[in-house]
Amino acid sequence: MEATLYERLGGYNGISAVVDSVFERLLSDKRFTKYFGSRLSEDSRNRLRQLQKLMVCQATGGPCFYLGRDMKTVHKGMGIDEGDWQAFVVHMKGVLNSFKVPDADQKAVLEILNGAKNGIVEKT
Repeated sequence: MEATLYERLGGYNGISAVVDSVFERLLSDKRFTKYFGSRLSEDSRNRLRQLQKLMVCQATGGPCFYLGRDMKTVHKGMGIDEGDWQAFVVHMKGVLNSFKVPDADQKAVLEILNGAKNGIVEKT
């Protein structure tokens, strides 16, 4: 039996490390300051990070259950555009490369994320 994407990514600990790394990249990228800057308290950032971990864990076949709202509701009015999305994808690819995630698994992760894109990107 083939391992799930969740297992191939290192289970919850692997996914947690990837999400933490992507989150740190986004926080340090000036392009994303308008979304993550001083508007979010440390507690809110931690909650957002945890929800992202749960979402990725569930979407990759793990035992987690995402407790957050749908992507369209969460991102409504934020004005996220295609350029923001592409910058996020670059950060995600960079993190996956740094963790030496194989190309096929990177592609699978990006397919999952692209499935949520229509609920996140408001401006094309």
